[in-house]
Parts: sequence; structure tokens; C-alpha cells
Amino acid sequence: MIGIIGILVIFAMVFGGYIAAGGKLGIILKALPFEMMMIGGAAAGAFLISNDMAAIKHTLKDVGKVFKGPKWKHDDYRDLLCLLFELIRLARQNPVAIEEHVEEPENSSIFSKYPKILGDSEAISLISDTLRSASMNYDDPHQVEEILEKRMDATMHHAMHSSHALQTMADGLPALGIVAAVLGVIKTMAAIDQPPEILGKMIGGALVGTFLGVFLSYGLVGPFAGKVKAVVEEDGHFYQLIREVLVANLHNHATNICIEVGRQNTPSHCRPSFNELEEALKNVKQSAA
Repeated sequence: MIGIIGILVIFAMVFGGYIAAGGKLGIILKALPFEMMMIGGAAAGAFLISNDMAAIKHTLKDVGKVFKGPKWKHDDYRDLLCLLFELIRLARQNPVAIEEHVEEPENSSIFSKYPKILGDSEAISLISDTLRSASMNYDDPHQVEEILEKRMDATMHHAMHSSHALQTMADGLPALGIVAAVLGVIKTMAAIDQPPEILGKMIGGALVGTFLGVFLSYGLVGPFAGKVKAVVEEDGHFYQLIREVLVANLHNHATNICIEVGRQNTPSHCRPSFNELEEALKNVKQSAA
């Protein structure tokens, strides 16, 4: 919602200010289809050249994050801590029983309590692989932490591709606007024998290209790239929490301490309070009893 409001504010302030200053939209609207064809088409073509099909689909999908915001909310962090609490407690009480949950999470009675987390393949894979490795005696906390760090860095690098692709497009749009403007000037020079009022309109139409390139770059595509990056970074905290809790578990801290480590590493605006989490964990214990 905030993204839509931002776009409306941009258009209202830019074009509203132009009209309030006595400008006329007629010349912009007349030139807009042709300028947009040149600038937008060239930007789209450059985007296709510089990315493979998987990256293109990924970027188009990630544009929705500008309007949806982060995937993981306050309740999801609380649910994740409850899920990790159940799994760690079970792994310590009965190491054999944990295998059925990490081998087939989709059929797990524990994972099924948290459908949103279960629907995220990266989170489930991160939890299952780490717990499976621990059950196979690969439980050196420092080595596991290093492996998880590298894995999460690779995942973050891949997730950031959409932001980089959009930012690259934003960086190129002003130059493409100049290209369109130069073509407009060439067209104007070819009609130099026309009256001044006609030449003035043609020059104005040419300048629409420069305006459009800069406007699209700094008013829309650049902010889109920044928002996608911010959302990806914020969602990354969800997976970092998984790492912190599971590494704390490998250090053989008490289960409640492991969960508290995760709670304190949760972003402040999504962090459940101590009492809220205690109540949630109490309910988990009662349902498991």
C-alpha cells in the first residue's frame, strides 16, 4: 500500500507542480508514446541482453515486493522460535525420533503446525540439513556456523540479483533519455525551415526524452531497486535467526537459552516480547503433552 501511495505522490508532485507553474501537458502527452517506445523499449532490450530467463522471471516476480513488503512478519518470527524449540527439544529427548521430521518435513506433525514456514523451501532446508548433520555427529559449532554463513551468503547474493538488475536499468535510463532527445533534435534540424512556433514544439517534444529518462530512473526504477534490496535484506534476518538458534544448540546451551538467543537476534520491530514468547512456548509444551 505504501508503495502505491509513493507512486501517486511522485506523479502528483511532479506533474502537479508543472501544471501549477503554467505548463501544458499537451506537448508531453503528444511526445510521450514515441519517447516511451524508444526509452522504455531500449531499456527493456538492454535488460533482456544482460540477464538470462531465470533472472528475468525472478526480477519480475520481485517487483511485487515493492508493494507487498517483507514476507516475514512479527508472528512468523514467534512461530519460527516455537518450531525450533519443538525440534531441538525432541532432538535432545529422542535423537531417533527427529529423523522422520527432518527427512520428510511435509509429513511432519511438527512442521505442519507452521504452514507458512513449511511453504518456504529455503527455511525448511536450512533447518532440516543442519539437524540431520547434527544427528550424524557433524556437530562442531564453529564449522557448522561457517558452512551456514557461506550458504546464506550465496542465497543472499542470488536474492539480490533482482535489485542489481533494476538498479542497472535505472542507471542507464538517463542516458537512453539523452539518446531519445538527440534523435528529437535531429528531427528538428531536418525541419529547420519551419516557423518558430513549430520548431518550438518539436524542440519541446525532444526534451521530453531527457525528462522521461531521468524521471523513470530516479522517480520509479531506482526506488524500486532500493525497495527490493531493503525487503530482501529484511527477510534475510529470518534465516539468520535459524542459524543463531541452531548454532547455539550445537554449543549445548539449554533449549530455552537457544531460543532466547534467537529472540534477541530478531529485528526489533518483529521481536516478540519475553512474556509473549514464554506464553507461546507454554502452549507448545501443553499441546505436546
